[in-house]
Amino acid sequence: MYRFPFVALALVLVASAAVGTAHASRFGSFKTPSGHIVCGYGAGSSAGDTSIGCGIESGLRPMPRNTCHDLDYSGKRMSLHSTGTAVVDLCAGDPGPFLLVDKAPVLGYGSSWRGRGVTCTSRRTGLTCRNRSGHGFFMSRVRSYRF
Repeated sequence: MYRFPFVALALVLVASAAVGTAHASRFGSFKTPSGHIVCGYGAGSSAGDTSIGCGIESGLRPMPRNTCHDLDYSGKRMSLHSTGTAVVDLCAGDPGPFLLVDKAPVLGYGSSWRGRGVTCTSRRTGLTCRNRSGHGFFMSRVRSYRF
C-alpha cells in the first residue's frame, strides 16, 4: 500500500504553501477557516498524479479501530490520489499535515482547491475531497467517511 510521504513533503510544503481555485503548484497546503482541518498536497512527476493528505484535529468520526503494530495510532488522517480510493491513514510516525497548520493558507468556505485530478471543497459542514475516479472522502467534527 502506498504511504503518503508526509515528513519529506511537509518540509517542502512549509516553504511553498499555496492555495486557491487555480491549479495546484507542485507542493502546498491549506486549512479550513476553523483551522480544525489541514491538508498537504504534492504533485507527482507524471502529468496527472496528485496526492493529498488531510487531517482533522479531533480525529475521524467514528474513530477507526487501532490496528497499528509498528507505528503510532493516529485515527485523524485520510489521503487520496488522483485515481483510486481514499485511504484512512491509521498509523503514523510523523505529524503529517498537522506540521503545516501554522503556515497553511485558509481555503474559505465555499471555495475549492484543484490540482491535477483532485478537488477539495471547503464548506461550513466540512471538507470534501474527490478525485477524477469519483472516489474521495469527507471529514468534519461530526462525521468522516470515504466514498
